[in-house]
Amino acid sequence: MIRIVIADDQHILRSGLVALLRLENDIEVVAETADCASTVDQVTELRPDVLLLDVQMPAGTLANGEPGPEDGIEVAAHLRDTLDQPPRVIVLTTFGRAGYLRRAMEAGAQGFMVKDTPVERLVDAVRRVQQGLRVVDPDLAAQSLAVGASPLTAKETEVLRAAARGESTAAIARSLFLSEGTVRNHVSSAIGKLQVSSRADAVKVATENGWL
Repeated sequence: MIRIVIADDQHILRSGLVALLRLENDIEVVAETADCASTVDQVTELRPDVLLLDVQMPAGTLANGEPGPEDGIEVAAHLRDTLDQPPRVIVLTTFGRAGYLRRAMEAGAQGFMVKDTPVERLVDAVRRVQQGLRVVDPDLAAQSLAVGASPLTAKETEVLRAAARGESTAAIARSLFLSEGTVRNHVSSAIGKLQVSSRADAVKVATENGWL
């Protein structure tokens, strides 16, 4: 029996997945969760074989009172780093972005599929990852290969990551021990490399390509 936790903050979609997967003789849904923190807590307690994991969920609060991971991909990375035997993870997303695929694979996920995948294919993916195989949406895999490596330097990447969190130039400078002028130079360089016109656009492009 393959024991599964389903994590998705969209109640109707989550309930539908639960109902469909419970029709399979070899699959048992042991829990369903709606935020990152409860997903970490439930997986840590129940130790399922497979975790179906949404990308964009609220952080929530862990059982120990600390804030949960910021998104589903960070949940996968957290479980990989804290559990001796983490579950095999299939990331499900509405947004078919190569950047999400790249981040998910780096976080230790074994599968990556869009939410409109036919249920038969999803069930097959669950069985395949349980067997130790990888299952990736072929169109997204092709996109990811086409994107290529990041053109950003390590420092430009750090600055854009901080910008993605909504930090001001002054806050970024303090956290990275740089002058505000140096931060602006890194942002300007990143904008030029990514061929965009603003810091917000640079963050968006870098995120979608999996470079942050």
